[in-house]
Amino acid sequence: MAKGRIVKALSGFYYVENEDGIFQCRARGNFRKRKLTPLVGDWVEFEAENRTDGYIMALEDRQNKLVRPPIANVEQAILIFSVEKPSFNPVLLDRFLVHVEASKIEPIICLSKIDLEKDEEKAAMISYVEDYKNLGYEVLKTSIYIDETLRSLEPFINDKVSVFAGQSGVGKSSLLNALKPGINIETNEISKSLGRGKHTTRHVELIPLDGGGYVADTPGFSSLDFQDILPENLSLTFPEMRERINECKFRQCTHVNEPNCAVKKALEDGDIAPHRYKHYVQFLEEIKNQKRRY
Repeated sequence: MAKGRIVKALSGFYYVENEDGIFQCRARGNFRKRKLTPLVGDWVEFEAENRTDGYIMALEDRQNKLVRPPIANVEQAILIFSVEKPSFNPVLLDRFLVHVEASKIEPIICLSKIDLEKDEEKAAMISYVEDYKNLGYEVLKTSIYIDETLRSLEPFINDKVSVFAGQSGVGKSSLLNALKPGINIETNEISKSLGRGKHTTRHVELIPLDGGGYVADTPGFSSLDFQDILPENLSLTFPEMRERINECKFRQCTHVNEPNCAVKKALEDGDIAPHRYKHYVQFLEEIKNQKRRY
């Protein structure tokens, strides 16, 4: 039986690639009975009489998966956030980081549209960049109009499977068009009334890079819920909290009201950025409210 990787899913068809090319396949009916849905990035076993009439027979074990965007077996997530149009949103960035950390995927923060950055905003952006760099995150700055910034991104994505993710309108598709001329992914202007972009990417697809590896363009979205994250596990997705958990007095410390909390002590000492802790408390309350509703 042939093996390959799903590189695109569209309208019930899965496009599986191996050394012999790309085969259009459908999933066997028993996938639905077993509540399994093939995802872009999945390694599969398949049968195909020709290029357009194949069937996926089995899924191999996944290293990881994301739900939104729906993709599996990615090595890193390039989290794209524009400095302007739409404005940089640290709360949303931390939401993305939580989900990526929970899925055990390496995150890279990419600030796009730096050509639009205003002088009065630079000090705040420098502060945010330093906060995230101090946590060990790689932070890149890009503009589709500044070639050297595009070249600076290439070493991080060549020979790897990366997912491009971020809020609608931050320039994911434009960045991909600039990195790989000729793919012509559709882009739209930012809505002036809403301050955000329209959804231009309607499916997930792995795009081969000239330098090796793949990058996925994914549907844009502006919010994420925490349905799969337990309250007691949230702090594990914050590196600055994760490294201090064993120093807390209580084993399942939530780092909010408990005494002798190492995380709160680090916050008081200035070793944890206030905006990060604020977002943690906000997310924790949201998760607790979700659990109450369900």
